[in-house]
Amino acid sequence: MQLPIDDRILECLSSSGLILSPSVIAINIDKSRDEVNRRLTTLTDKGYVERVKRGYYRITELGERYLQGDLDDESD
Repeated sequence: MQLPIDDRILECLSSSGLILSPSVIAINIDKSRDEVNRRLTTLTDKGYVERVKRGYYRITELGERYLQGDLDDESD
């Protein structure tokens, strides 16, 4: 990932095993909801996160593989 916040978002989603909102993620990683929301859009576009329904997200298998070190993504 290009930004450290991306890893933190993925780690938060992965460790919880839950479907979370940007607000819940933000409070748990000490970032603003707006910043988390912007990065979730990018992570969703790349396939690392899935939008379950409006305002709720979960990590995908691809996101889990990235966290395990099975992928190396150097793009935005």
